[in-house]
Amino acid sequence: MSLFSKNKQPPASSGRVNVFDIDYPFDRSSWVEVFSACAGRSFVVQQRFAELIVKDRDWFVDFNEQTLSFGEDAFPVQFIGSESRLSNTWMWGWNNINDFDPQILGLAEQVRTLGQQWQLQPLTAVQFDIDDTFNAHTLAMVATGIGGGGNMCYYIGPHENGSAVMAVPIKDGRVFEPVGLGDFVSILMSAIKQFDLDHKIFAESFLLWNGIPFERDGKTLIAYFPQQKLKLTLENAGGMNRITNIKTI
Repeated sequence: MSLFSKNKQPPASSGRVNVFDIDYPFDRSSWVEVFSACAGRSFVVQQRFAELIVKDRDWFVDFNEQTLSFGEDAFPVQFIGSESRLSNTWMWGWNNINDFDPQILGLAEQVRTLGQQWQLQPLTAVQFDIDDTFNAHTLAMVATGIGGGGNMCYYIGPHENGSAVMAVPIKDGRVFEPVGLGDFVSILMSAIKQFDLDHKIFAESFLLWNGIPFERDGKTLIAYFPQQKLKLTLENAGGMNRITNIKTI
């Protein structure tokens, strides 16, 4: 039966899956591919985190008490790293020049360990220049995507000479709820406009996290949303997979 038959049954869903917990075929030594696998989840949870938790409230961090507060609500905090406006550089928290309690650096240490295992240099270099590819947002998207058990959001706290980049575990399940077809397509379009991504890895890892069954036949990916099917057409250009067409069927 044709992949595109309206009567074709969707593949069985195995539920929501973190792509880093399964044997998904991508190169974990490639920054672009790892970032692509993290980006969809991050777009969703960071928007929900801002709307449901932060709520435009003032923030305050107490590294001695290991808490990050928004208004009257305090959360346990992890220190990921810092940006410096003076040197235009990023430094990972595990370097610990601030002599923090090791407990607050657990996520940063986990990220470094994975970087060593994957031979992914941006996760293991102590300090490097900030640019469009490597900055507080992109590094925090990866840190919270690969570490922390899947329940982490990040917050960038500005200060006079740069920013402190932190992560907080969130128990509010609404932050991590899956998105519908319309929001999925909107996030997909926004992400591929903003970032250098492998579109196949981005789409498939996002679908896995979202719990949407899909199948791919060559250059065509079909995702079986409850409302209707989504068809993505892919091409390989310069070694990267790009989406050339998006439509519902």
